[in-house]
Amino acid sequence: MSERAAPFFCPYCGDEDLRPSEAGHGAWECHGCRRAFQLKFLGLLSPTVHGGTSHEQHRD
Repeated sequence: MSERAAPFFCPYCGDEDLRPSEAGHGAWECHGCRRAFQLKFLGLLSPTVHGGTSHEQHRD
């Protein structure tokens, strides 16, 4: 798979007028708020990780 995943909206202003940037892989430009940003895949989470916090409540 060589296609890059595209964001649906700008993380800053919510506009959908996004275009790939020539700044590099994962770089995008928002033509609504004129910001540039980059997305990066960090990896897969373990099945036991829930957003970095435990959802279990401990009782004494």
